[in-house]
Amino acid sequence: MADQVAAMCDQLTQAVLVMMDVETSQVYRLEALKFCEDFKESSDLCIPCALQLADKTKPAVVRHFGLQTLEHVIKFRWNNMPQEEKVQIKECAMQLLSSGTHSILEEESHVKDALSRIIVEMIKREWPQHWPHMLKEMESLTSQGDVQTEVVMWILLRLAEDVITFQTLPSQRRRDIQQTLTQNMDNIFSFLLAVLHVHVESYHKVVSERAHCRVAVATLNTLAGYIDWVSLTHITCGNCHLLETLCLLLSEPELQLEASECLLIALSRKGKLEDREPFMLLFDDVAIQCILSAAQAGDVVERRYVFLKRLCQVLCALGVQLCSVVGSDVNVGVPANLSKYTEALLAFTTHPSQFLKSCTLATWGALFKHEVLSKDAVIVQMAVKYLKVSMTNFVKTGFPSQNDNPSSEYSRMDFHSDEDFHFFFYSFRGQQGDVLKTASRIVPLEAFQTAADWLHYQIACPIDLGQTASKSSKGACSLMSPSVVQWDAMTVFMECVVSQILKTLPEEKLPVDQSMELLQAVLNYDTKDPLILSCVLTTVSILLPFLVHRQQLVPQVLLKLFKAVTFEVDQENKAPRTKSVKNVRRHACSSIIRICRDYPQFILPCYDMFHSNVKKLLSSDASQTCMEKASLVESLVLISNKFQDFEKQKVFLDELLAPVLAEWTSEEMRSALWDPVKLLSFVGADQVVAEQDEHTNMTSLNRGRMSFCLNAVLAVVKRARWPADVEEAKSGGFVVGYDLTGAPIYRNPCSAQFLAFMPNLLALIRTQNSLFMPENIACLSETFVGAHELMDTEKNIVIGLPQLPMDFYDSPVYRSNLERMQGFLGTLYDNCFSLLGSAGASLQKEFYTIDGLAELIAGSAFVSLDQVPDHRLPGLTLTIARLFLKPLVVSCPPEYNESLLRPLLAPLFAYMMQVRIPLFLQLRTFNQVVCQKSEVTQEMLEEQLVRLLTKEVLDLLSEPPLSAVCSHHVFIRLKAHSDHLLIYYKVVF
Repeated sequence: MADQVAAMCDQLTQAVLVMMDVETSQVYRLEALKFCEDFKESSDLCIPCALQLADKTKPAVVRHFGLQTLEHVIKFRWNNMPQEEKVQIKECAMQLLSSGTHSILEEESHVKDALSRIIVEMIKREWPQHWPHMLKEMESLTSQGDVQTEVVMWILLRLAEDVITFQTLPSQRRRDIQQTLTQNMDNIFSFLLAVLHVHVESYHKVVSERAHCRVAVATLNTLAGYIDWVSLTHITCGNCHLLETLCLLLSEPELQLEASECLLIALSRKGKLEDREPFMLLFDDVAIQCILSAAQAGDVVERRYVFLKRLCQVLCALGVQLCSVVGSDVNVGVPANLSKYTEALLAFTTHPSQFLKSCTLATWGALFKHEVLSKDAVIVQMAVKYLKVSMTNFVKTGFPSQNDNPSSEYSRMDFHSDEDFHFFFYSFRGQQGDVLKTASRIVPLEAFQTAADWLHYQIACPIDLGQTASKSSKGACSLMSPSVVQWDAMTVFMECVVSQILKTLPEEKLPVDQSMELLQAVLNYDTKDPLILSCVLTTVSILLPFLVHRQQLVPQVLLKLFKAVTFEVDQENKAPRTKSVKNVRRHACSSIIRICRDYPQFILPCYDMFHSNVKKLLSSDASQTCMEKASLVESLVLISNKFQDFEKQKVFLDELLAPVLAEWTSEEMRSALWDPVKLLSFVGADQVVAEQDEHTNMTSLNRGRMSFCLNAVLAVVKRARWPADVEEAKSGGFVVGYDLTGAPIYRNPCSAQFLAFMPNLLALIRTQNSLFMPENIACLSETFVGAHELMDTEKNIVIGLPQLPMDFYDSPVYRSNLERMQGFLGTLYDNCFSLLGSAGASLQKEFYTIDGLAELIAGSAFVSLDQVPDHRLPGLTLTIARLFLKPLVVSCPPEYNESLLRPLLAPLFAYMMQVRIPLFLQLRTFNQVVCQKSEVTQEMLEEQLVRLLTKEVLDLLSEPPLSAVCSHHVFIRLKAHSDHLLIYYKVVF
């Protein structure tokens, strides 16, 4: 028998060494592995061989295999063993634990782990029924040496993990062991604290004695495994002696991380408020001073940084406990050391790490919102400090690729790339904004003064380009320039503050004089830098609400905005505008629209000036884009809504749209809109165009004319409305009758213009659908052969890969003629359906009573869809569903469900059932095929488009009007098919 064991041990040793040799071939390694596994599964020599291989004279990997084999035997053969064999294994295992290991610093961790798991497996099968004195035996083992103590700690930890955390035992055994653990928890905690105290004291006496430090670390890890689930009384007994001990260990560099883990677990516990009241003892002098001292920033060392993260979480968890018990039925007062706590929290808020700053935000928000704490003098004073700190934290610095800020060093440990940091920071800034608003409620005037001082400083400060100036404009900033970063942060800060004080302060306490002074300073500030000018315009918009109280600056505000509408970096330079320049102009247009929508009373006193400026811009040359002109039209329509006179507003809109309708219904335009070949020729898609001709050819002007007509009418249809007050609407001539329910029937002053516009609109939709027919595809020139494809930027947005702003702000809006054509055709298609979808809600009965409306729409919107390529079909049908069908269904009066929705939607759903479902099933099958990189990208795009379309169709099917439109049989079929879509929707999401 002994010879057999020795021979088998030699073979197993050789097999283990072969497996662990890096130079072993894969074939030999697999053969050795199979030999070892077969031995563990079937050999009768497992126990003697395992014990012999586990001898401490063997190599560590061989000992580890021997211990694993013994663990395997206990796991899978224990119940079939005779009692004497169980006793033998137990005695041998305890002997290994007692004398079968090297010293604590020499022994390999994986060997100690394997030994601890053997003991745990026996405990799970024998304790407490057949091993009643197990805990005493474990305690006596700790007197034999440091390595035994460490392994005992691991045994207790693994036992708690298997029983409580992973629950790997049968339910009855788990209940027995958990009940016994609970009954002995006082002794277990006393034992653990005693071991911790002894070894920490020994480590203090001789710092070089690493063995005691190793045992202390193991003890803290074991405590962490129990603190999570034991009764809170064990954690808080003795005036929170355990927690105070852990706080003292925060000053020990080798133990502070594990101590903070234990504190975090303890303070994150839930339970009855009265059970958590003792946690407030951590606000005593000793504990809070330890936390405050440990919070001071140290060197940029990874372990130290991980500890700071844990300590920050500890502080935040303590804040949650504080907010829970203060002001509750437990009747706990505000801690005397609250100022020290907030100073410690503020230390993390001012730390260079952006991640640490973000961790504190929820706690600050809770403190500032708390009914009792927010009124305490300490929190009020801290709110003022927080305002100052936020000014720095709002500044976007710390990119991992940069070295211009201490934050970058920490960002390289937290983020893989600048893209990761960019997305984190904008979420972080949003959270900061919420907390800043809360702080502004506590100290509103101080918050406004802080924002005002910052704005004055930015206006007075010279522009600093930094090391990353704009590549396209000499002397202009980039997004990374210090001045832009500061202006951007200041505008966000001011927006949060102003929006909050307008809600918080009564009208008589608003800082109107100071805000007017600020607005005047901003209006006087002049810059040619597009990025800074965009921030200036944002600041103007932020301060607009104060104009309600002092309207004398309204003309200056309008002139500032009109000047920005025509902004150019260099009037002499005819190069394509960059996106930053276009954003300034668009920003100005949006601000004008906002004033007309929210503050029309500002415009009416200076309407003549406003109207003349808008007309001047509308009649200008090609320097204004069609979108900018349409925005100006939209602003005029919003003002016209305040006429509150149907005839007057109709005359105004007739005059405003007269040139648009003349252009749209002209013979030249009509011939292009009704014929696909002529449309392609009209917009230049059949021409070979050189890049340098982009601004000079006639076809670009044609595209602009067509886009302006659509955008202008869309602006009018969306914005032209009757008065919200029924009496005012009646007196103004907007009410033409009442329906059966007594609700008024309105008429829209833009109805006549839309009805004149509609025939060519439907023709254009039909013509665009026909562009995918083979004979029309053949008409595309080699320059525009990809004109019907999505642009790269659109693909990235659909897939979910948005670009960083620094990647495109300095580039032209369109990089090539092909992109320009793609953008034009895509926008044209979207605007056509958006206009058709908006008409129902805007015109109401005047739209739904058009003769043969269902046939007119079906004959244009759903024509030639079978000619659209599969990869473009989801995108186009998504446009139809989102921009047209959903608003049409939602706004349709019930009496028109039968006459309009049934004949209109029947062919659509037939098409969806016959074509769409096979397409997405085909895409799901294609998903299993291994593709090249470009094919994978295309597949991702198509599948994401189908996801979006599925969502839109499901939303459409959920609208109540559909149940009235379809017969029961048809609706059941639609729901059945929608269930297929829903299954797919659940799979892909």
